[in-house]
Amino acid sequence: MVEINFLTASDRARWESLARGKDAYFEVERGDDDYERAWRRLLGDERTRGVAARLDGRMVGIAHYLFHASVWYAGRCYLADLFVDAEVRRRGVATAVLEWVARDAEEQGFPGLYWNTLEDAPARALYDKVGRFHDGLVLYTYRRNRA
Repeated sequence: MVEINFLTASDRARWESLARGKDAYFEVERGDDDYERAWRRLLGDERTRGVAARLDGRMVGIAHYLFHASVWYAGRCYLADLFVDAEVRRRGVATAVLEWVARDAEEQGFPGLYWNTLEDAPARALYDKVGRFHDGLVLYTYRRNRA
């Protein structure tokens, strides 16, 4: 059975191992300061949350999410990261985490939950079952040119 709870200070080492695994999988490079800053936010900001998923007491997955206001709705919850150790995938961990985050968001008054993923991500098999795919929407991000 999957056990999910908020990250605590004692989770730091395993959290970082999973966070670095997620970044390696998605080919994202971050410095040590980035992990330290994220860790402080996850433990010290009431709008930004982190959870751990455990099987048999071992942390095997993490999720990071945040709450924000919405112009048209009561509020939104953005699932920034969801990562499960490759050794335990397809055992219901990610589904349990999604359900837990959705419930927490609803309880906090942020009923809308959304996330992004890569078009060819293996996680699409799950996301297409539990979420609503908005075909035709295009995601844009803006970044100033740096000299």
